[in-house]
Amino acid sequence: MTTANLNIFDRLSNHRGSPTEMLDEMVAHFRDARSPMELFESLKMRIRDKLGLPLVSSENEPSRPEDVERQLEVGLLDACREAGMMLIEDGRVGEGWMYLRPTGDTNLAKELISKLEITEENYEDMIQVLLHEGIDVARGYQAVLDQQGTCNSITLYEQALNNRSKTDQRAAARCLLNHLHSELCELVRGDIARREPPAGDDETLAEMIEKRRWILSDGGYHLDTTHLSSTVRIATVLEDKDSLRKAWELTQYGRRLHHQFQYPGDEPFVDFYPAYTAFYAILLGENVDAGLKVFERKARSVDTTEHGTAAVETYVDLLDRIGRHQEAIDIAIELAPNNLPPQRIVPMLIEIASRIPEPTSQHGWQSILEYCRKHNDILGYAAVLHASGTSAS
Repeated sequence: MTTANLNIFDRLSNHRGSPTEMLDEMVAHFRDARSPMELFESLKMRIRDKLGLPLVSSENEPSRPEDVERQLEVGLLDACREAGMMLIEDGRVGEGWMYLRPTGDTNLAKELISKLEITEENYEDMIQVLLHEGIDVARGYQAVLDQQGTCNSITLYEQALNNRSKTDQRAAARCLLNHLHSELCELVRGDIARREPPAGDDETLAEMIEKRRWILSDGGYHLDTTHLSSTVRIATVLEDKDSLRKAWELTQYGRRLHHQFQYPGDEPFVDFYPAYTAFYAILLGENVDAGLKVFERKARSVDTTEHGTAAVETYVDLLDRIGRHQEAIDIAIELAPNNLPPQRIVPMLIEIASRIPEPTSQHGWQSILEYCRKHNDILGYAAVLHASGTSAS
């Protein structure tokens, strides 16, 4: 038994007649000792004392008034926050997040963890909290890229991020795109430098391969072509012009590959690189009408019973993303399969209609209301009315 512990026992005994001061003394001791778990328990005891409850809870505690429950919950959350902060500050990320999670304060967790370096010792905990718990998806995914490489990172994206929010998907997809685009540029530059004067520092990937038709003419490649195609596909969630341009450049490289490395995709991207070239060009404002005709033809001709609704969804998504929101709504309603439950499409339609500026948005809302009536979707109808601020006639 240490002198410090003996001292704290003596100090607690000195406050025998004053429970509040005794508990304050204990809390201060664990703060000074940086003992976060014991600090949490002492803070919990102090809030229970403040509320007139026994310091140690039991299984058969009587029900408490609502205001007492509320104050107890607030006190416990404050205790979680302080203990979690101390744990993370001391490098115990996984344990710290367990305490911080009930508070919902992801911004605080991100700020605290940003001050910690990812090391071999804390790698697993950092990836779990940053990536899988969503505290800082970009940093977590970048760490996976750096530590495990492109192949494992793509597999991780497919398994862990495909069903996550668009925000999380974009954070990871941008890391992957930047990583692979940078790697490919470096490899192509190196190839050029070995054969002729080096490429200019300001030459883009697209410019390098366009000016030098010999690149890829021998049927070779500079990096794993499955990584290339996966990155092109994953990058479709991105919206910023810089990322869209990089993704488009990857399609230009892909189009130059030998046909055995141009793997077919799923509808509407069976003709993989030409189709994705058109997709990214539309979003960049280039050859928009011609590109849209390609995807409209797919949306109207692809058998949804065999290939699903991806062709329709892609065309609708493109129309929406280039600002043709009403047209996106009309096409989605027109081409939605009759056996598609309205619950699958109405939320998307509401989201698109919300982007139409007043006063023209009323036509969009009315179209969705009529769709809900036609399909006897009472819940959807109510949701549309609520979102639009209109009333049924």
